Amino acid sequence: MLIDSHCHLEYDGLVENQEAVLQRARDAGVGGFLNISTRHSEWDRVVGTAQRESDVWASVGIHPHEADAHENLGRDILIEAAEADRVVGIGETGLDYYYDKSDRQVQQELFRMHIGVARETGLPLIIHTRDAEDDTAAILADEKEKGAFPALIHCFTASANFGRKVLDMGLSISISGIVTFKNAKDLQAVAADIPADRLLVETDSPFLSPVPHRGKPCEPAFVRNTAEFLAELRGESFEELAERTTHNFHALFSRTAA
Repeated sequence: MLIDSHCHLEYDGLVENQEAVLQRARDAGVGGFLNISTRHSEWDRVVGTAQRESDVWASVGIHPHEADAHENLGRDILIEAAEADRVVGIGETGLDYYYDKSDRQVQQELFRMHIGVARETGLPLIIHTRDAEDDTAAILADEKEKGAFPALIHCFTASANFGRKVLDMGLSISISGIVTFKNAKDLQAVAADIPADRLLVETDSPFLSPVPHRGKPCEPAFVRNTAEFLAELRGESFEELAERTTHNFHALFSRTAA
């Protein structure tokens, strides 16, 4: 069984037919889903779906695009939300300098706040980074000096150098359907070399549909296409990769075993 380690089940394109979406994924061999939040207003819905569906878990956090709207979000609010049943991760959080939808300083401050909550709660940090490799790596290194925290780079599209840096810090890396794109040769090279015990798979649905579903809304079922491509890329059987990435998911998101 596979785990879709990052999907947005409350987003348009999935939420309208959420039960059917989940069933199609289960029929495709997906045995678990991490439902990711990006703004405070959706936390209750994200957590509610996880509490309703026995194979869905939830995260709580603020996406960097939403940082300006949550500049005054207190750490106590995030810590309290993280105590809810079925919440297993903090995020997604991080830095996005590609769109610059929020002030960079505010993004950085909120990122550090999430790191502190991850350190305090022991829940893994789910990191989004785009066009912000240097600042992301610098903040992670600085925060690691203050104390360890588990973390994951989701939907990895960064450079091989950044990949080595975060792996050296003990982070895991999740690969999305982007790896199946014809123009993703650099990402494919990185994905082929990720240590087996640090690799996860995801859809980031409803975005980034893998081949052969390009042009369609992405669904958690499509994580199988990404996993099959990755297995061939890495010279492994699909069964081996599915077993390993599922093990890695539960090892990182340890509250899922409770």
